[in-house]
Amino acid sequence: MSEWRTGTAERSRTALDALLGEWSAARTPPGRLAQHVFLSLDGAGLFFYAQWASDEEHLAWARAHRTEVVSRVDTLVPGIERPGLIRSRLARSVVHDARRPAGLFAVHTVAPGGVEAATAPAPGLLAAHLHVTSDGGRTVVVTEWTDSAAQEAATGGDAGVKRYTYAHSLVDDHPRGRS
Repeated sequence: MSEWRTGTAERSRTALDALLGEWSAARTPPGRLAQHVFLSLDGAGLFFYAQWASDEEHLAWARAHRTEVVSRVDTLVPGIERPGLIRSRLARSVVHDARRPAGLFAVHTVAPGGVEAATAPAPGLLAAHLHVTSDGGRTVVVTEWTDSAAQEAATGGDAGVKRYTYAHSLVDDHPRGRS
């Protein structure tokens, strides 16, 4: 998981479009299972959620290709802030409603003991996915909600939660999304 802070909705869209062009032109990296990108609700950033067969395969791709891909995006959108990569493993998912599509994805970090509250049923909560960081020190919770109003009502607008809408995915080298 990683975040790109672009500053504006226009810069986010330009970065997203450039990155999608890079992904479409490239061969699927060995070991990449899926790549998802989300647009922050305020438009000022992007959130990336990538699934790889192993850390080693991701690192091999990053050493060989990441700089070239990112430098093309940075030419179009200079000054993107990238706070860093969060390596994690999916510990478990709790699905409350698999039929309705998610209108909002919320991401926040909790201490290891705080995961039960994140998965408790709430009106509008469709699913919660718990990812334990590689060092085991924290859990990143990605929740799927029907919409932002349901998420705000259930959580009280917690300032530590980052909120996103789905933008695009590549799964098995096939593009999917709303981009």
